Amino acid sequence: MLAIQDTLVSLDLLERHFVCDLNACKGICCVKGDAGAPLTDKEIDLLENIIDDILPYLDEEGRAMIDQKGVFEIDIDGDKGTSLLENGRCAYALIDEKGMVSCGIEKAFNDGAVNFKKPISCHLYPVRITEYESYDAVNYNKWSICKPACDCGAKLNVPLYRFLKEALTRKYGDAWYQELEMIDQLRNQKDQ
Repeated sequence: MLAIQDTLVSLDLLERHFVCDLNACKGICCVKGDAGAPLTDKEIDLLENIIDDILPYLDEEGRAMIDQKGVFEIDIDGDKGTSLLENGRCAYALIDEKGMVSCGIEKAFNDGAVNFKKPISCHLYPVRITEYESYDAVNYNKWSICKPACDCGAKLNVPLYRFLKEALTRKYGDAWYQELEMIDQLRNQKDQ
């Protein structure tokens, strides 16, 4: 583990390779799983304020589920996450005619309809954050459906933290990311 500011960071972020390969996985992480994407209270408030701008980007099933459950639901562990359809798909996820999954929130953002890209837990995936009283634990969540992303990252020699630069910077800021990058550079120099 690495200590950076108020975080403990798994070495997996430096040692694992990862680049999403949507042609291989089709974005299945938004469809499979036992709970919706984790949401913060701030994100829930934001989603509630902008949901009318997001709804036109969702399919009929997603709109109906959000109408029924709201912008979030509480899972069996008591955690707040995105609402899920009966088949486990995120209510915000869209599936095109080729089976490719995309995010309705992100489509609304890309079109300028909202100023919220997507939940930070989605943006950071496959990294998961566990918040404790005095620090955050920043860990890699290994899942078999991401094997194509691990293979692609290894082929391209892209460490997980570099793949997630935008998301990690969004969560912790430029100085935090630069410290992580510097640690990786020092480790690489030491290994040579």
